[in-house]
Amino acid sequence: MRDPEPSLQLTRVGRSLQPSPSTNPSTTPGTSNPPGRVRVTHPFHPLFGREFDLVSQRHAWGHVRVGVSDDQGRLISLPAGWTSVGAEDPFVVIAAGRSPLHIATLRALATLVRRLRHPDGPA
Repeated sequence: MRDPEPSLQLTRVGRSLQPSPSTNPSTTPGTSNPPGRVRVTHPFHPLFGREFDLVSQRHAWGHVRVGVSDDQGRLISLPAGWTSVGAEDPFVVIAAGRSPLHIATLRALATLVRRLRHPDGPA
């Protein structure tokens, strides 16, 4: 009889053991092609309030993204937190419409403006 719980595989990293990435296919239902509609909920996104057919939901680089099909059948990839699929971005909730940008984005914008104003100066 096969063990219902597969054994955890560990890899030595320095002095510690860490779980190895799984080579087994995901068995999570509904993550590759979930049915339904998705509404864009991020208040500063140009598609805010519009609904689209949900095509896919995937993890990419540590983030959950959803794929939706627009009116012309093109695939659009969005962070799940910007849609009715995912939890709302805590920054967006707390900002309550007062700021469309995170502090890191504002800092990057300030650096870009400085570079454009003074191309030969320090960043």
